[in-house]
Formats: sequence, structure tokens, C-alpha cells
Amino acid sequence: MAAASILTAKNGFFTASTDVKILTTSHDDVTRELEEFINNHPMVIKLKSQSEFSKSRLHSHISDSERWHEFIGRTLMGPGKIVVSPFTWIETGGKSLVQILYLGMDLCGHPGIIHGGMLATILDEGFANCCSATFPNKKGMTANLNINYRAPVFASNFVVLRANTTKMQGRKIWVEGHIETLVTEGEKPVVLVEASGLFIELRQSATQPE
Repeated sequence: MAAASILTAKNGFFTASTDVKILTTSHDDVTRELEEFINNHPMVIKLKSQSEFSKSRLHSHISDSERWHEFIGRTLMGPGKIVVSPFTWIETGGKSLVQILYLGMDLCGHPGIIHGGMLATILDEGFANCCSATFPNKKGMTANLNINYRAPVFASNFVVLRANTTKMQGRKIWVEGHIETLVTEGEKPVVLVEASGLFIELRQSATQPE
């Protein structure tokens, strides 16, 4: 059982606040609440209306055998971690990506603050998903990832990842983006982490088991 939660907005963050005295809400109920909130958020409603974006739940449809060895889909997802499968929209041709995640308390480095390595993983995974749509064999690997941490990312909050493919040359693709707060209409999001990366398409032979 998990503590009952109520979504509140404060200082550019949407937080699921909990009352430890009220242990009445199951993880499934919390998941449904978070998913309902995301689905009804104005930014999501706008993305749904844009035909150039395709929605994806990248880790929600993999088989159990594949999930067993998935770092994101198994190790980092669940109660207290990435609570619901990230909501992801990818622009046609891998031009850009928008992703909403909810990050729980078990992903912290310092108390209440999401670990920088976790944020690097989100950026790396999101950038790769963005540009892989451009590669002919849809598979690429990270060659370089540069990160600048601008502000603390507090746990039990929604964040938004935005990525853009900026250049393509042969088997190389450059991507830039950032993680920001999820805000209401009319508010300006706070940029929390900025990054840029270089990704290289795997040669077809390198993707096949021997």
C-alpha cells in the first residue's frame, strides 16, 4: 500500500504530495491518478492534436523476457522510481521528442533530490529514441553526451524532456535538449538540465548476434 496522494503545483513543479498517516491508496490507484493527470494536461492535449507527433509508451509493450534485462523498463520503473511508463511523443522523422516522466523518491542522490546519474540516463535514453527514428536500421549508440546541471530536480515530481535532432552526417546524428519543469498554461518552465549528444548508427552486422 502507498500513501494517498494529491497533485499540487508549487514553484514550477507538479508534486504528488503524500500523507504518511493515510495508507489507503494502492500503487495501481496512484498509477491511474498520475496517468489521468498527464492525459488531461493542456500540453498533452495540444500534442495529441498535432498530427506530426506520434505517441509512444516505450517500455510498456515489451515482453516479460525482454523486460527482465531492461535497465529502464525493469530496474528503474516501479513504485518510488519511474512510477508510470513515460509518455513520449516523437515528431515524424525523429526531428524532435517530448517526454513526460514522474520521478519518485527512490531515485535520489541527496535526500529529496534526483540523482544526476538518473537525469543523465533520462537524457541519454530520450536523445537516442529521438534520433533513432532517423537511422535506416532504427538503432544507434551514444558516442558523446555533454550535460550541464542548472537546478536541483526534486523527487516526487513531473518533469518534461525535450530533444531536437540538430544535424545529420552519414551515420552520425547530433541531438540537443533539456529537462524542464511541467507547468500550467501561461507559466514559464524552469530549465533544470541541458545537454547535447552525438549518436552513431550501428552497422547492421553489429546488431546481429553471432
